[in-house]
Amino acid sequence: MTVTLNHPHYADRISAPTSKSAAHRALIAAAFADDVTRLTVRTSCEDIDATVRCLCALGADIKKEDGILLVTPIPKNGVRKGAILDCGESGSTLRFLVPVCGAIGADAVFLRAGRLPERPLKPLLDTLEAHGMRFCEDGPRLLSEGSLTAGDYRITANISSQYITGLLFALSLLDEPSRLIPVGRMESSPYIDMTVDTLSRFGATPGRKGEDFLIEGKKRLPLKTPSRLTPEGDYSGAAFLLAMGAIGSHAVTVTELSPSSLQGDAAILSLLTQFGARVSAQGDSVTVYPAPLHAIDIDATEIPDLVPILAVIAAAARGTTHITGAARLRLKESDRLAATSAFLRTIGGDIVENEDGLTVTGGRPLTGGTVDVCGDHRIAMSAAVASLLATDAVVIPHAECTKKSYPSFFEDAFGR
Repeated sequence: MTVTLNHPHYADRISAPTSKSAAHRALIAAAFADDVTRLTVRTSCEDIDATVRCLCALGADIKKEDGILLVTPIPKNGVRKGAILDCGESGSTLRFLVPVCGAIGADAVFLRAGRLPERPLKPLLDTLEAHGMRFCEDGPRLLSEGSLTAGDYRITANISSQYITGLLFALSLLDEPSRLIPVGRMESSPYIDMTVDTLSRFGATPGRKGEDFLIEGKKRLPLKTPSRLTPEGDYSGAAFLLAMGAIGSHAVTVTELSPSSLQGDAAILSLLTQFGARVSAQGDSVTVYPAPLHAIDIDATEIPDLVPILAVIAAAARGTTHITGAARLRLKESDRLAATSAFLRTIGGDIVENEDGLTVTGGRPLTGGTVDVCGDHRIAMSAAVASLLATDAVVIPHAECTKKSYPSFFEDAFGR
């Protein structure tokens, strides 16, 4: 699908999609709870579908009824061994469920698509192998065997918060207590907070001692369903919509956003304010109004997924914006630093790619052109928002890649 945007009209009020980060976590907890959980997931995407598919392959029963995902947990003696788990391109699905399979003793074959086989996994596998699991990689296939034992788990924390999330879920499913010891600075720590919050909602709150997590295990704290749960709206997806309000010709209101969200990407609100936009929050709605924008300095260590859209906002801001702390973006669905730099240069932006970030000099119109989104959903959505700054059309081939996180983005934002 090719989308062409030339001075496009765009919506002024949009409901945020369901947070895939929240949905992944709620689905996994529900699949191992004591009874059925009704999850209100207003919108889905390829990544959420991957987690549903894999949990069903392990023995859960997940049905959709009128916007509700009815999750019947995996029977205690009904885990399917040797299951084939098709993770698609979802790093969350893979990194969360590999340790979970070890916890429940479900030998499995994980299928990985796109760049997922290239994304870092070895530190997690090394930790799991030290506690009873075995792995064999065969191209895009990852074979796992063995069962985890309770104990002290050390994990490198400065590569991906998803390692810690996967272990928190897995250790909660073991009978006996364990200790999870993060080594080094934790990356994207708000997403670990989301995991702890989800486990708390299911009655299995991990303890803390300094930076370590103390997990009681299912004998003392089994997962118990809250019966009903609504994963919150997605600030990562909403960031593209809110950015349109800041750089476009009229305000944009996005609803279904929790004012008390633990999502790291909720930082988009404070960053837009720092850029000079006027941001107004009321209840679960956030409105961003156009305003003269100015350059800022951004440490993206905790918010790497925001970098592409922040670069677009920086292109609209007078002065030079420096974005640092984003080296991990080179191992996403694309080399996201290179892809962001390339698409903005293609449409007339002044951007320099650095080792761990980007330098953007903005304040003048973009020219337009045909961009290469590199199969990356966040690049495609960022290019679409950038069309509001362009004097000519921005052409986005392969725009269907937005299905990974936000399938209805073009319809919601531009009526396409």
